[in-house]
Amino acid sequence: MSDSTLRADGRAASQLRPLRFQNHIAPHAAGSTLIEWGATRVICGVTIEETVPRWMKEQKVEGGWITAEYSMLPYSTLTRKARDISKGRLDGRSSEIQRLIGRSIRAAIDLEKIGARTICVDCDVLQADGGTRTAAITGAFVALSLAVNKLLGEKKIAASPILSPVAAVSVGIVNGAALLDLCYTEDVAAAVDMNLVMNARGEFIELQGTGEEATFTDAQLVDLLALGRTGIKELLSAQQAAIAQG
Repeated sequence: MSDSTLRADGRAASQLRPLRFQNHIAPHAAGSTLIEWGATRVICGVTIEETVPRWMKEQKVEGGWITAEYSMLPYSTLTRKARDISKGRLDGRSSEIQRLIGRSIRAAIDLEKIGARTICVDCDVLQADGGTRTAAITGAFVALSLAVNKLLGEKKIAASPILSPVAAVSVGIVNGAALLDLCYTEDVAAAVDMNLVMNARGEFIELQGTGEEATFTDAQLVDLLALGRTGIKELLSAQQAAIAQG
């Protein structure tokens, strides 16, 4: 498939799905946004607690902490997804994703500069059509930035603790072609599925790549990484535009 060949939803191979941010979707949060990415929709909210985890106090670690939670609402998928609370535990996928979100957002922040605070990032999937973890990370950075601006405005911190903006995108190989930003049907059909988390300096924060009952070559990996970098640049630009709107 060449870049000029349209996919099922009409996109070219290197084209992102339509992206939109709706800020302040949760008025009681310090920062929040609804990221609409294709048919995937995730609410990302940030709250700030004026304390740090006990382990930081016990180990006398300076600065603050960032933690994340991720959940898919029962009506986010075609068939109802039971809440984790009804099973008495967090499912493995949700646990993996919220740890990924936490690692990604912590990489964007100088934790010492936020003071003895805990920043809580909550990502709730309203509608899932592939890429919920990449949407959560990309939206979470916008919500985080809005929360940081609030802290600065209230003079609770002296300078911005943001080291570098962070965004995430999926890539994959479907029917032998490298594609950017997989929707659900492409994700299901992918022979290779990969998620990239990168910062504005072009550095990798996380790279998750798996052959789904398939293998991939060095050349295919190079193609996927090139597609991912292209997508990340577009996402970073969209994030900055959303943050600038306040």
